[in-house]
Amino acid sequence: MDGFLIAFAVSFGVVFVAELGDKSQLMALAFATRYRALPVLVGITIATTAVHLISVAVGHGLGAALPTGWIALVAAVAFVGFGAWTLRGDRLTAAERAKAERATGSAVLASSVAFFLAELGDKTMLATITLATQYGWFGVWLGSTLGMVAADALAIVVGRKLGRLLPERAVQIGAAVLFFLFGGSLAVQAAGELTGRSAWNVLADALDHHAAGWLALVIAALVAVLGAVGGRRLLHASPARRAIGRAERVRGSAAWWSRVLHGVATVLGLVAPLLVAADVVDPIALFDDPGLVVIGAGLALLGVALVLASQIELRRGGSADPVLASRGLRSRMRNPGLTGIVLATAGTLVMVPTLVGVLAAVLLVVSVRIQVRAVREPMLAELHGEEYVAYAARTGRYLPRLTPSRS
Repeated sequence: MDGFLIAFAVSFGVVFVAELGDKSQLMALAFATRYRALPVLVGITIATTAVHLISVAVGHGLGAALPTGWIALVAAVAFVGFGAWTLRGDRLTAAERAKAERATGSAVLASSVAFFLAELGDKTMLATITLATQYGWFGVWLGSTLGMVAADALAIVVGRKLGRLLPERAVQIGAAVLFFLFGGSLAVQAAGELTGRSAWNVLADALDHHAAGWLALVIAALVAVLGAVGGRRLLHASPARRAIGRAERVRGSAAWWSRVLHGVATVLGLVAPLLVAADVVDPIALFDDPGLVVIGAGLALLGVALVLASQIELRRGGSADPVLASRGLRSRMRNPGLTGIVLATAGTLVMVPTLVGVLAAVLLVVSVRIQVRAVREPMLAELHGEEYVAYAARTGRYLPRLTPSRS
């Protein structure tokens, strides 16, 4: 009995600590924003029970490792699929929503499969295998399983709290980003294990400045297209935007200068990565690093996601002037599309740092400042009066306002 208690206590403590901040705990948080807590916890328990039973079997008798490289690759594809599904979202009728609240099978199945794949070859599995070589298998199995479930239950509590505090679309996007990050990290891990080289060396070879230049060019072109489409859509939806469009045709006006600077910044933002990709210029040597390419790509894709979310919200919105929306992104921040464009441009600059890219980023920021402070806000205040003043007091200009304005 003493041996069982020692095995249980040690395994519970080790796995609980190992799970804190682990990808599967973050995944529990993501699942908890989409499903009810109980079926997610049931799925985690089923998957953990199975994986840790395999772990103690390996540690106790088999003495051989599983082919974690291919398993990680399958898990990476699955996580990308989960992210796309989450980002797409679902629409339910009232009857379907009531039925979905009662049905738990899909949540249990989704979380079970995802956690099973995530834990195969994970550090908690390896820790359980190691523990099973030193302690009794039953105590290790029970302790490690309950330790992981307890740690993930904490993530579920946090996820449910976030689900009540954040807008539904923000939760969807955040959960999708987490799934994509899981998939990316597992893909890198799989590439390293399957090639027999370190994941970092594989990543460094894949993300040389030529590849980074082409990737940054694609992202910059995507942002330019989304910006043009969004501007045209906003022109038809917003009376204020139509007034801005007329002002942009007045040569020398603030709106005209903003448009010119934005156009120049867009062209330079496309030229900068093209010059690097075509090997015409080299990136600034001090910042030419694969790690920075990954960070820049993440920042750029976050900007693209924000611009895209702003476009989708604008298409679905029924307000005559979407900048006065009572829900969605524009109920929290007044210029989400411009914020996304700046983020994406900053990301491409980090990916391929050049002086041309720096100039593009500076001109873009200047054009956005002129557009917002000297054109949009005065016209909106004139058009909507006190209604716009109240709207500006409860929202942030470029980022969500964390506290109410005191002015």
